Amino acid sequence: MADLSIATQFVHAGERRNAPAGVPASTPIYASSSFIYEQVEDIDRIVDGETSGFVYSRYGNPTVAAFEEAMAAIENGKFAFAYGSGMAAIHAALLACELTSGSVVLASKDLYGSTFELLYTVFGAFGVKTVAEDFTDIAALRAKAFEVKPAALICETLSNPLLKICDIEECSAVAREVGAKLIVDNTFATPYLCRPLDLGADFVVHSATKYLGGHADATGGVVIAKEEFDKPALLGALTLAGGVLSPWEAHSILRGIKTLGLRMEKQCSNAERLAAQLQKLPQIQDVIYPKFFEGEQGKALDAAFHGSDFGAIVTIRLREDTRETSYRFLNALNLCTRAASVGDLFTGIVHPATATHRELSPAKRAAIGITEGLIRISVGIEDVNDILADIEQALRVVEDFSRGLTQIEEVRAAAA
Repeated sequence: MADLSIATQFVHAGERRNAPAGVPASTPIYASSSFIYEQVEDIDRIVDGETSGFVYSRYGNPTVAAFEEAMAAIENGKFAFAYGSGMAAIHAALLACELTSGSVVLASKDLYGSTFELLYTVFGAFGVKTVAEDFTDIAALRAKAFEVKPAALICETLSNPLLKICDIEECSAVAREVGAKLIVDNTFATPYLCRPLDLGADFVVHSATKYLGGHADATGGVVIAKEEFDKPALLGALTLAGGVLSPWEAHSILRGIKTLGLRMEKQCSNAERLAAQLQKLPQIQDVIYPKFFEGEQGKALDAAFHGSDFGAIVTIRLREDTRETSYRFLNALNLCTRAASVGDLFTGIVHPATATHRELSPAKRAAIGITEGLIRISVGIEDVNDILADIEQALRVVEDFSRGLTQIEEVRAAAA
């Protein structure tokens, strides 16, 4: 190196050192877009698939591969591919179902709003038809599946934000009967509560931005597949569309997964206690939490969830079911954040009508139960008493304002 010019040394000094003898205790961040080999034949064999290795990070990166390996293991899948966001992962899973013009996707009517937007606008532009059905009604689902002959069915373990539960075994049976693939978005449940591949799903999708990462500092998505033969389609969606996950994000999410069990245990416990207390408050007309489910939804819960936890999302409907009241409540919160995500360490509260389901028309939102007074609470790991106290004081602000309006109206009526 000493015989090279200083300009050349600036470029090459310190680079391409041999790997250390010891194995890193934590997966390093391989912040390299490409990888160098001694012989060009080595690159050729890797690209051709004869040997394993990394050449270009759009086709694979060691840090991202570690995250993918972890997800395949904890979801009991054959393999996994990571993407730049949860929506990119859903897009890839749908592409892996080999949709073409004239294909039908049978979708749960309770899907996340952006998933519907993806189906209607992106896939719809290429002649793919989307049909919505109630996936909690298996008889209606089966009848609709035989009627429309879908190439894919897509649902969520726990719907966003009404927490409806799909009986994944029954849904997968319907998919097999009509020769379709079943995609399950397991973001809200996580593998801590449910492993859809064990119940018959073909693909499991996560927005890794949420519970997997858990710290509001990384955006990503992942698809886990049940069968090896689906690998070429998912890999093609990754490398050709190019929606790859960066090694920095992969490292953050992989680190988050290590505490997923601890976080979920605490968050589920907090959510259960919070839901029980919120049921007692007069300002709330409805508390939606899986533990309270009975009948068919209770059976679906027992069939899908392993363990004794019920998730970390609590959804409430304010007694004054208006947007103005919801905004007043949200703006009065001090501890709980107005964060448009779920699954973080801290408690985040959003207004689904203007957040998760903003893309849907008011009529479509009302048809699926997304009213203006609906509030979704993603419960964090704080002391549950502090969470409850903040919600209670915000509800009192709403109540005091309503009482003041009533008094003004009474005075005006008396004066008239």
